[in-house]
Amino acid sequence: MTRDTGSEAEAEPEAEAMTGNTAEIDHDAGTGFTAYDRDRDGIGVRNRVLVVPSVICSHTVADRIASEVPGAVSTPHDHGCGQLGDDSERTERTLVGVAANPNVAGALAVGLGCETVQSDRLAGEIADRGVPVEEVAIQQAGGTDACRETGIDRATNLLERTEAERSRVGLEAATIGVVSSDCQPSSLETADPLVGGVVERIVDAGGRALIAGNERVHAHADAVRERVTTADAQERLDGVTDRAYDSPAAVTATRKRAADATSDQVRRLWGDRPVRDVLEYGQWATHDAGVALVDTPSAFDEAATALAAAGAQVVIHVTADGIPAGHPIVPVLKVTGDRTTYAALRDDLDAFAGTTTPDELLTTLRAVLNGEPTSSERHGVTSFAITRVGPSI
Repeated sequence: MTRDTGSEAEAEPEAEAMTGNTAEIDHDAGTGFTAYDRDRDGIGVRNRVLVVPSVICSHTVADRIASEVPGAVSTPHDHGCGQLGDDSERTERTLVGVAANPNVAGALAVGLGCETVQSDRLAGEIADRGVPVEEVAIQQAGGTDACRETGIDRATNLLERTEAERSRVGLEAATIGVVSSDCQPSSLETADPLVGGVVERIVDAGGRALIAGNERVHAHADAVRERVTTADAQERLDGVTDRAYDSPAAVTATRKRAADATSDQVRRLWGDRPVRDVLEYGQWATHDAGVALVDTPSAFDEAATALAAAGAQVVIHVTADGIPAGHPIVPVLKVTGDRTTYAALRDDLDAFAGTTTPDELLTTLRAVLNGEPTSSERHGVTSFAITRVGPSI
């Protein structure tokens, strides 16, 4: 597929496709949105019951439970067994953070019984975050079928206990996650600045923006550090700069493109706003307003999980390749600056950056916050992954 930079000299997409699904959205008056006010930290824009496996060995059972309960979702992963030290702690911290995301009304932890990340301990940590929670383990329940039946009953009970209605909140209640996963020219020149304009509007309204993609930090640490406002955050940024991950080829290519880009280009993703905090992978965001960077590779599934665990209600994903996957917990709004990709995948994308203004994209974002499904939600396509610190044994 041939890439471009979004040059205006090229032919435009057809008019009805200029801003993805924006033309179909019922534009709401004002600048707020409706959401679920939880009895804990955060305002939810979806009302999910999460079935979370504590370990790879229980993820099939978790999937089957979620498939039998309307409104339930699962987060299958290949972690939780044979992990040591920081790696095990990261997995557990991330699973707790995802379960505490305000889009989650209640959570069911599903374990095997002999794993490193135990389901009863996981359920206790989730409960400590104020989330209604249940727990079941295959070995204690009497096997796979018994666990599935018990899990369906408990997830159904959670669904009934956590029914909620939306109420109106201001844009200051928004926490958006952002990941630009490739550093392709069309992303750096067209889509990233568009999303940066939306970030500026969210932050100026008192909301929060969480920015994923440590490749940019690795490549331009000094330029990023100039935008960090506190000594503590600068120290954490140094930790991101010093840390290295074993990454797949796609992420390694993104690192090279980030290194080849200018410092101004890589910072366009959060506009002209300062950085208030730097978060570890799986860490919850605690800053009141403004921009925070999240220490995660920009691979979409790993980044979206880190953003969900940090408290993002929705994720904006910039993709030159048109990656169609969403996430089980957070709606994902897909933006591309590549004309060829948009022409080929317009049903899988929500906005074409080449002909969309920041105000138009903000309108689309607010519709998603209000409950309008994104393309990936309509298609039911999700992906979930957690970045490893090291190998499992």
